[in-house]
Amino acid sequence: MRSQMLGFVRPYEEETGRRVHVAHYNGGINEIRDQVESANVIWDVVDLTQADSLRACEEGLLEDLSAIDLPDGADGTPASDDFVPGALNDCGVGVIVWATAYAYSNSDFAEDPPSTIEDFFDVQAYPGARAIRDDPSVIMEWALMADGVARDDVYPLLETEEGVDRAFDKMDSIRSGLQLWSAGREPVRMLNAGDVAMSMIWATTGATASEEDGADFSVNMDGRVIELDLFGIPKGSRNADAAKDFIRYASGTKALADMVGYLPNGPTRNSSLTLLSDETLQQIPNGPAYKDQAFIRSDAEWWAAHHARLEERFQLWISAGARQGAAGTTR
Repeated sequence: MRSQMLGFVRPYEEETGRRVHVAHYNGGINEIRDQVESANVIWDVVDLTQADSLRACEEGLLEDLSAIDLPDGADGTPASDDFVPGALNDCGVGVIVWATAYAYSNSDFAEDPPSTIEDFFDVQAYPGARAIRDDPSVIMEWALMADGVARDDVYPLLETEEGVDRAFDKMDSIRSGLQLWSAGREPVRMLNAGDVAMSMIWATTGATASEEDGADFSVNMDGRVIELDLFGIPKGSRNADAAKDFIRYASGTKALADMVGYLPNGPTRNSSLTLLSDETLQQIPNGPAYKDQAFIRSDAEWWAAHHARLEERFQLWISAGARQGAAGTTR
């Protein structure tokens, strides 16, 4: 990620003289599991979603970071009090607050653009194909929120078969022409190509891409699901001490604020907020600009416990009465 490279990777290299090699992966914990189980760990620090961090920690795939000595905030706040809730766990240190929102085609809805999460599921008022990430998280929260469920009741309801059925019943409204994506730029291409009228999208990726030349979509933050990314160290890393040193640096007040300056995800330290410009504060997903719009904080511990069950049901829903094309289209 460019923001991490410019925000703290390159500065860390300059200050320490150490070289950091950066590789891309599409998330999840399968690759980490493969490395750990084969005793061939080639990654030293991995950027994980909060849910993946918890699952990998429970499986014993990550080094214990519960005793890592993190620096206090630049304002003197102890690290344990400076990080937002959920940003610290036994195997992870948070670096990013981000969100999933939805984007819509400007051409398709020039006269009456969608404005709420309910509109994402309303194919009568807002016709056209939808795209979602190939994962049950977010879309299931959205389905219940769009069906009138209060956000505090979403996860308790999803623990019941009735709640799961209700979510999938709502999701049925967008099944026709549904497309799936797994990498962050895919919905940008789908929207610009006119393949879909609306798509789930990572909010910051979408907001940035919507300003590019030729872009023909806008991002709506109503109903956004707020999540965290945490750094973890795969179990058996041969450079664990150096990895911890990098994490200490990268999760410092200034490093996080510098990162956000290049790409407006939220920082996981409260002390970093005071270093951000008013313009940046108006862009971050957990910032004041969107305080009046509906949102839900993803319950990572809940997903760590229930993801496998709902993933199976999700894949059955995707495949039932449909076939998946080479490009991820369900038709």
